[in-house]
Amino acid sequence: MTESPVLLWFRRDLRVADNLALQAACESGRAVIPIFIWAPGEEAPWEPGGASNWWLHHALESLRSSLEKLGSKLIVRRGPTVEAITRLVSETGATTIYWNRLYEPAITERDIRIKNWLRGSGVEASSFNAALMFEPDTVQTRLGTPYTVFTPYWRACMDAPPPEAPVPAPKRLAAPAQFPESLRVEELGLLPKVDWAGGMRKSWEVSESAAISMGENFARNAVQEYSDERDRPDHQGTSRMSPYLHFGQIGPRQLWHMVKLQSSKGARSGESSEDCYLRELGWREFAHSLLHYFPATTEKPLRSSFEAFPWRHDEKSILAWQRGRTGYPIVDAGMHELWTTGWMHNRVRMVVASFLVKHLLIHWSHGARWFWDTLVDADLASNTLGWQWTAGCGADAAPYFRVFNPILQGEKFDPNGAYVRRWLPALAGLPSAWIHKPFEAPKNVLASANVVLGGNYPNPIVEHKYGRDRALAAYDFVKKPETENL
Repeated sequence: MTESPVLLWFRRDLRVADNLALQAACESGRAVIPIFIWAPGEEAPWEPGGASNWWLHHALESLRSSLEKLGSKLIVRRGPTVEAITRLVSETGATTIYWNRLYEPAITERDIRIKNWLRGSGVEASSFNAALMFEPDTVQTRLGTPYTVFTPYWRACMDAPPPEAPVPAPKRLAAPAQFPESLRVEELGLLPKVDWAGGMRKSWEVSESAAISMGENFARNAVQEYSDERDRPDHQGTSRMSPYLHFGQIGPRQLWHMVKLQSSKGARSGESSEDCYLRELGWREFAHSLLHYFPATTEKPLRSSFEAFPWRHDEKSILAWQRGRTGYPIVDAGMHELWTTGWMHNRVRMVVASFLVKHLLIHWSHGARWFWDTLVDADLASNTLGWQWTAGCGADAAPYFRVFNPILQGEKFDPNGAYVRRWLPALAGLPSAWIHKPFEAPKNVLASANVVLGGNYPNPIVEHKYGRDRALAAYDFVKKPETENL
C-alpha cells in the first residue's frame, strides 16, 4: 500500500531554500503536495492591503515556477482554511501536514485551533520556524518576562547561540501519483482591477532568485557602507530586502550569514557596519516579540496613558498627507515614492510619520492603516512598532519632545535635493538652497524654477513652529523635562 503524502502548507514562506517545513517534508521520504490557501478574512481586522496582494500574486507565481522545476506543483485553494484542508486531506489521503509558523495574533490563534483540530482528527500536524532568527518564547528576561526595550533584548539575542546555517533548496520534490485540482493564481483576484501598479513593476523583481541575488550583492558591495549610507534617501544605501523578508522569499538567517561572510569595516562607535545592519534585522525580531506578547498593540497604545491623548481628527489634513501635498518636500517626496513603488526609505518613513502624529496630531492608527495598504513590505509587527515608536506610546518609544523638523531633516539627509527632485518633479528646478523650503524662497527664484506655490506645489498645511509647539503642549501630560528640535 502506498504511503500517504505530506501536505506542505505554504503561507508567507514563499521560497524553496532554507524552508524548514519543506526540508522536513523531504526528509519524510513521502510524496509532497505543496498547498497555498487564500483566506484573508482569517487575518481580520488586518487583512492584506492592495500593495501586499500585488506582491503576493507575483510571489506565488514565482513559487509555482520554482516548484515545477523541482518536479512538483503548487495547489492553490480558497478558504476557509479548515474546509480547504479537510477537502485536501480527503482528496489525497494525506495524514501529515507541515507548515512554518507566523506570529500575528489572529493567525496564531487560528493555527492553534487548526493544529488541535487536525491532531484530534488523526492528522499529524507539525510547525517549524522559518521566519525569525529568535522566536519570541526563546528571548525573555531572567524573570521570564518579555523585553520592552530593544538594547537589552538584542544583547540577549547576541548572547544566545547564533542562527544556524541556512539549508539549501532540495534538488527534487517527491510527487504523488496524481495531484489534486488547483486554482490558477490569477483566479484569486490579487491584482488590482484598475492598474495602479506600473511603478511597482518597474521597481521590483518579485522572486526568490531576485531576493537571493539582491541580498548577496548588498552583502558583497554595500553593507560595509551601511552605517554611513542608511539614512540617505538620495543614495542606494539600504538593502531593500523588507518585502522579500515579509513574504519569506528570503529568510533572516540567510541574510545573517550573507552579511557575516563579509569582513568588518566601516566601524562606528565600536560597531561594524555589518553589525549595524544586523541590528536592523534585530528590530524586526523585536517587533515580532512585542506583538506576540502584546497583541492588542495593533489597535491600542502599549502605554495606557496615551488612551486619553488629545488627538485631532482632520480629514483634509489626512488626505493632504496621503497624497503628498503637505507643502514640505521631504514629506511629500516620501509619500510619492510610497505610492509609486510601494516602498519608502526608512529615514523618510520616520519623518513622514512624525509629521502626521506630531505636526498634525493625527492618531497614529491612520498612518498605520495607510502604510498597511500601500506598502509592499506591510508587516503587522514592524508597522505597529514603528508607528507606536513615533507616537511615543509604544515600547522603546521615541521621546515625546522629538519632533522632526522636516526642513532640517531634508537638508541633512538629502543635502543636494536629489531625492526630492526625483519624486517631486515640480520642484526639480529649485536650487539646493531652497529645495527643502520653497515657501521661503525669493519670488524670482520660484519664478525661475517654474514653481507656483498654491499652484503646482502647495503651501505648507501647517507652519513648523506652530505644529511643533502644539504637539509639545499636547504631550505635556507625559511630563518630560527637556525638549529638542532635530
